[in-house]
Amino acid sequence: MPRFYCPTPLATGLALSLPAGAARHVQVLRLQPSDVITLFNGEGGEFDATVTRMGRSDVDVEVGAHHAVEREATRAVHLLAGITANERMDWLVEKATELGVASITPLVAERSVLKLKGERAEKKLAHWQGVAVAAAEQCGRNRVPTVHLAVTLTEWLKKSAPGERWVLSLSAGTQPLAQVQGPAEGLRMAPVTVLSGPEGGLSPTEEAAALAAGFAPVSLGPRVLRAETAPLAVLACCA
Repeated sequence: MPRFYCPTPLATGLALSLPAGAARHVQVLRLQPSDVITLFNGEGGEFDATVTRMGRSDVDVEVGAHHAVEREATRAVHLLAGITANERMDWLVEKATELGVASITPLVAERSVLKLKGERAEKKLAHWQGVAVAAAEQCGRNRVPTVHLAVTLTEWLKKSAPGERWVLSLSAGTQPLAQVQGPAEGLRMAPVTVLSGPEGGLSPTEEAAALAAGFAPVSLGPRVLRAETAPLAVLACCA
């Protein structure tokens, strides 16, 4: 059944017009009145809904039964990821969403090829949030991860973040991810912020700042993974 993100209050029996993005998607799929779809607004669970009218640019639906379905990971992983070049960041946001990431903060690192600020940063943020929405619709998640505005590591460290902190590192003295994570034992585990660098990795200054701020250095094994692959490997282990 087609799934659509509808960031408005939803309730059984409610008649409403879909937001522009969802309406365009319904039209692209050539759905017709009486067709049944699934709606979710990110507040938990999902709703059946029936298309009642197809306009030229708008679509009306009637909201049906609510299903308290959650498909979130057992550990909330907040990704602080160095911005990668071109479409690689889109791919990272998409796959991280599929793997259950709780939030993504693009990191403007010293070695980042793409530098963002001002209006350009806001446009990229809106684009990446749209990528996360589309991925959540596709993979069955009922909660859309927040993509935060891009920051430097210095800016991020001024804020407080609950839970554990890991930094992906190739330096000596790292611990294997499995050893740091510990056994899940079927329980929901404490949230964790995972810091990963861009192409070329974090600079020595950035890594030292992370360690001083309580990040535990973590290794993913003997192979060197690409900047967009390494954080996904962590998410796959935490899913």
